[in-house]
Amino acid sequence: MPKKTAPHQPDPYSTYNFYVEWDGMINAGFQECTGLNTSQTPTEYREGTDPNTVRKLAGLITYDNITLRRGTTNNKELWEWREKIMNEGDKDNRKSVSIVLMDHQAKEKIRWNLINCWPVTWSGAEMNAMSSDVALETLEFCHEGVTVDSWA
Repeated sequence: MPKKTAPHQPDPYSTYNFYVEWDGMINAGFQECTGLNTSQTPTEYREGTDPNTVRKLAGLITYDNITLRRGTTNNKELWEWREKIMNEGDKDNRKSVSIVLMDHQAKEKIRWNLINCWPVTWSGAEMNAMSSDVALETLEFCHEGVTVDSWA
């Protein structure tokens, strides 16, 4: 009887071990990254000689905005990127961004590359004198596509 092995690692990766990279530099310290989604709306089509069913053709591909959250510090890089977009527009201020998921040994396992990113929203921390929560800043950016370099 042949020896059978799973074609993939049977244990899923944890969501806490990731970093975000742009301009070739790692930007760690993000608490949360959401919005890594793609979708494609089918277009219905039928010719007069077709049977009584509708054909489904692939429509436009859309990409959700990515939202990053991190603790507010004296690092003003996210704000400066957003400010450049507000003052100069997005033409020369787009970046290639990678979201990298690592395993529990901090080895890179999956790298999603996002094309032509620019921030559409920046939110400062919500203040509450009755709370001891960490002050979080949020950056939401749009992009025009996703590729995957590695899926180890």
